[in-house]
Amino acid sequence: MSIQRLHITNGSSLTDYLRELDFTDDILTWREMLCEGPTVPFIDSEKFYETRKSFLNATYDIDTSNYDLAESIAVLDQKKYDEINLWFEYDLFCHINLIAVISLLHQKEIDTPLYLICSGRVEGEKSLKGLPELNPEQLLQHYMEKVLLDKDDKELAVALWRTYCGKDHNILKPYIIKNSNFKYLTNCLKAHLKRFPNQKNGLDSIEENILEIIKDKDIKSVHHLLGYCLNYQGFYGYGDTQFKRIIDKLSIFYDVGIDKVTLNRKGHEALIGEHNYAKEIKNEIAYGGLSRLNFQFSTPENKLIKTV
Repeated sequence: MSIQRLHITNGSSLTDYLRELDFTDDILTWREMLCEGPTVPFIDSEKFYETRKSFLNATYDIDTSNYDLAESIAVLDQKKYDEINLWFEYDLFCHINLIAVISLLHQKEIDTPLYLICSGRVEGEKSLKGLPELNPEQLLQHYMEKVLLDKDDKELAVALWRTYCGKDHNILKPYIIKNSNFKYLTNCLKAHLKRFPNQKNGLDSIEENILEIIKDKDIKSVHHLLGYCLNYQGFYGYGDTQFKRIIDKLSIFYDVGIDKVTLNRKGHEALIGEHNYAKEIKNEIAYGGLSRLNFQFSTPENKLIKTV
C-alpha cells in the first residue's frame, strides 16, 4: 500500500516547482504572511479569518474575496495522511508561518509524523537560498535529507505561536538559545525583536538598514532602492509589497531627485540617534498580539520596553 503524503509549501512558486518535478502527492499551499498584522491563537476560526482579511485589506488593499486559507486547510479534515512534509525557508516570514502551521495541526489533534524541509545555507553558495532558488538536484537533496520533528520541536512551535499571539514578546527571549531542529530559529527570533523601534532613534532594524543603504549606495530611484532592500535584508524574508510600504513610511528621511535618492538632514539625524522618530514614521503595524508602537527595543537591556 502506497504512503499517503501531504506537502505543505510556503507559496505558489514552490508548489508549481514541485509539480514540475513530478511530485504527485497532495499539496497544501500556505498563502499567508503572518509575520505582519494581528493574529489570534486559534487558526481555523472565523475570528482568525476576519482578523486577517481586515488587516490585508486595510494595509495592502488586497481583495480578500480571494482569501482561501479556510478552503486550503480543509484537506486536513478530509483525509488522513501517513506523513506531512513542511517546506519552509530560513527567514522570519517563513518561520512565523511555520509555527502557525504546526500549531494548526496541534489544534486539529493531527499526530501524523512531521518532516521539515528548510532551505538556507547551501554548500558552495555564498548567500542563503530560498527553496524555489535551488536547482532540481539541490531541492531533491533537501527532500532526501528532511528532518523528522520530535515532540519537543512541536511543543516549541506551539509555545512560540501562543506567545507571538500574546502581549509579551519578551517571553520569546529564552527560546533564542533553545536547541531544536529549527536551525534558523535563533536568527529569526532575534530579528523579530528588532522589528520594534529602537529606543534611541525610533527606527527598527529594517528601517535603519534602508537608511544606511541610501547613505552608502548610489541609489538612482525608489525602485532601485527596493531592489537593494530585497537583496540585503538578512533573516526577514520580506517581499516587495512589504518593503514598498516601509519605504513609503520612511519618505520623511530622504529626497528623490531626477536620478538620485539621498538622505536629507532628518535622515542623517535619525542614523546618529539625534531624536526618536518612532511616532513621526507612523509605522503602526501589529505583530501578532502586539501593536508595534506600543513597545521599543532597548539595546543595552536587549529586550522590549513598553513605550511611555
